[in-house]
Amino acid sequence: MGTPLGDFIRAKRDSTQPETLGLPSHGRRRSPGLRRADLAARAGISVEYLTRIEQGRDRNPSVPVVNALADALSLGPAERTHLRYLSKITGGECTARIRPVQPPREVRASVLQTLRLLEPGIAVVTNRVGDLLAHTSGFAAVTSATGLLDAEAPNLTRYVFTDPRARAFFADWAAVADEQAFDLWLGPAVENSEWLTAELAPVVGAEFTSRLNSTVVPPRGVLRLNHPGGRSLRLNRETLELAQDSQQLVVFLPADEETARVVAELHQQAAGRLRVVSATRARSVV
Repeated sequence: MGTPLGDFIRAKRDSTQPETLGLPSHGRRRSPGLRRADLAARAGISVEYLTRIEQGRDRNPSVPVVNALADALSLGPAERTHLRYLSKITGGECTARIRPVQPPREVRASVLQTLRLLEPGIAVVTNRVGDLLAHTSGFAAVTSATGLLDAEAPNLTRYVFTDPRARAFFADWAAVADEQAFDLWLGPAVENSEWLTAELAPVVGAEFTSRLNSTVVPPRGVLRLNHPGGRSLRLNRETLELAQDSQQLVVFLPADEETARVVAELHQQAAGRLRVVSATRARSVV
């Protein structure tokens, strides 16, 4: 039985062409990508050890070995972060009995103050399982009439996979779905990710589970939205990690002048205030 770490390494090896690493192609082969022997040599480990890692028979490779594999595969920053995370959970946390637990929804006062300073911009405090914990009036204006904020405790991941309106709102729905499923790996805790996974897997099926099991790190390009009012928006995203809270402050910036104009119009039509969302109630904050 494999492990998330072994599956990721094997998938990256299969998708890496030898020529991109300056290695000979070895002609036609039954298996695609990089040979085990080549990867093992580049990482400075034995082929036998690499085989054990890929097959899930070694669940505790050392940090130097994990870093050597990342170097050998020429992983980018996001893929390196994911590899380290998979190494951590494969080493024991994910093998323990997991009891799904909903993550906390509280947002610190200083974070809310920071969010308030971003008004009337487009910003939201969220976590890796997709809970929308607080947002600016600009975020509410851009998502108005989409159904995203209709729930008492809105969750972007649930919305993307279960609300038909999401497929119209997100011009690149498949890419957004990839991102939301991938982020469950980075949830506040394994128990928190399991809480949402246990809910969505039987309801959504393969469209969710296939993405959850994917080894591809999403590129996260420009976010393209189709507002129900007939307007199109292109937004760049900047994410500030709130490490002590296992939350993120995401700021959306217009990617072009037309989007900036549309955002201004939407905000004028739906002027509002900073909104804090909890598990039981929502309140506006002056």
